[in-house]
Amino acid sequence: MLTPTTLHSAKIHFAVLVALFSLTTSSNLYADEPALQAGMGIMVGEVSTDSALVQMRLTVAEELIDGDLPGKEGYVRYTLAEQKTPNQKLQTSPLMKAVEEYDYITRTRFQNLKPGTFYRIQAEYARLGQPFQKGPHAEFQTLPGASSSEEVKFVVVTGMNYSKFHGMTHLELEEGKTPSEPKKDPYTGPDKELGYPALVAMQKEQPNFFVGTGDNVYYDHPKEPSARTIAQMRQKWHEQFVQPRYRDFFAHVPTYWEVDDHDYRDNDCDNTGDFHPTPAEGLRIMLEQLPYAEQGAENPKTYRTYRASKDLQIWLVENRLFRSPNSMEDGPEKTIWGAEQKAWLKRTLLESDASFKILISPTPMVGPDDAYKTDNHTNINGFQYERDEFFAWIKEHQLDQQGFYLICGDRHWQYHSVYPNGIEEMSCGALVDANARIGRSPGDPKSTDPEATLKQPYTQTEPSGGFLLVKAQAATGDQGPTLTFEWRDEQGALLNRDVNER
Repeated sequence: MLTPTTLHSAKIHFAVLVALFSLTTSSNLYADEPALQAGMGIMVGEVSTDSALVQMRLTVAEELIDGDLPGKEGYVRYTLAEQKTPNQKLQTSPLMKAVEEYDYITRTRFQNLKPGTFYRIQAEYARLGQPFQKGPHAEFQTLPGASSSEEVKFVVVTGMNYSKFHGMTHLELEEGKTPSEPKKDPYTGPDKELGYPALVAMQKEQPNFFVGTGDNVYYDHPKEPSARTIAQMRQKWHEQFVQPRYRDFFAHVPTYWEVDDHDYRDNDCDNTGDFHPTPAEGLRIMLEQLPYAEQGAENPKTYRTYRASKDLQIWLVENRLFRSPNSMEDGPEKTIWGAEQKAWLKRTLLESDASFKILISPTPMVGPDDAYKTDNHTNINGFQYERDEFFAWIKEHQLDQQGFYLICGDRHWQYHSVYPNGIEEMSCGALVDANARIGRSPGDPKSTDPEATLKQPYTQTEPSGGFLLVKAQAATGDQGPTLTFEWRDEQGALLNRDVNER
């Protein structure tokens, strides 16, 4: 028998729940309404050794309608089982209502999971008074954790530019800032409507997880019309994640997310300026569309660290919410990270005994980058002071000798660069071939390194989209643990490999 206490714990109002199960099912009750679907599939996020978030959006169709995918009110529940015994349910989520306030997305967290274990989540959904139907399911593995030497591999991407892939109007750069190389053509393959080919290539690698470093959508691409309202911002996520290859990828690979400028407000943005999207709007949609935390969570952390295995720990930093104005004079008071995040970053890096420590940043710290920019740690008149202070701290504590590496997004070309003090940075490059370009090289007068102080073991010589594949492997025999970086193109072909041993 249901009681007010049990109903309260499920966060469902008593009257709504009674109505849901007491109404008589009628075959023509919703005859004139669109069918209830889960057109954007299912997504798992923020997987740890013992927990995971899962989300799904209810929709009226499984494909775009006039360029968008309208949501639909309904009820959702999720069940969790071990992958090897999918019919033995371990946990069932509270019954949740998909509502417009959250763009018809429901999200819940499963806890008390076992490290290094494969799980399956099955979604079900229904209209009021209707029987539940099976929705999409997701499969994932919890992180093995600090006591495990199991191999862990993951993929890192940036620059998922839907408009360039599909051949919509490009956003032109300001006069004098246009890169010298020609634009890449839109994708023309017969599989275009399935979405980005790199998703297939990444899935074939069977990674433990995926990291989107930002520019996951582009509110300002195409330039006309750009996304300035909540509805227009949401549309950017809908058109992206409804693509069949995304639905399939997310059903098999859990995710971690960062945002950068284009999926927060605007190109190279900070938190100044009286325009839309506002910082509050950027934060709202970021937390709504991506599984950072439970819906309605108070002050969710957008910077975090995860211990994947004995040999690997990753840090995901926040580069937009806490930054000083880009136009501020560089110096000790100017910051991208903010004091609280910076203190957390240093403390947790020192606490880690992982063989390899990888800081994944939405923007570059080594570069080189375009000289005209002022919004990241490499930029002249940008945030070099904070970068230099942090690099000095890394050297002081000899973390560069303890398996510390940088991975960055944002830049539309793949590279491996080494700072004069030996700190190494790997750029994943743009996911979408049509969004790629040739980058700046050390010694280029239009770069942030005109005097060629950086070493660059690898940089792309032809513009190509793709991804970075990272593998952390345990010691074997006389060989210590290894960390391998592999740069792949849009079709998954290997472009460059770098192997590091501790």
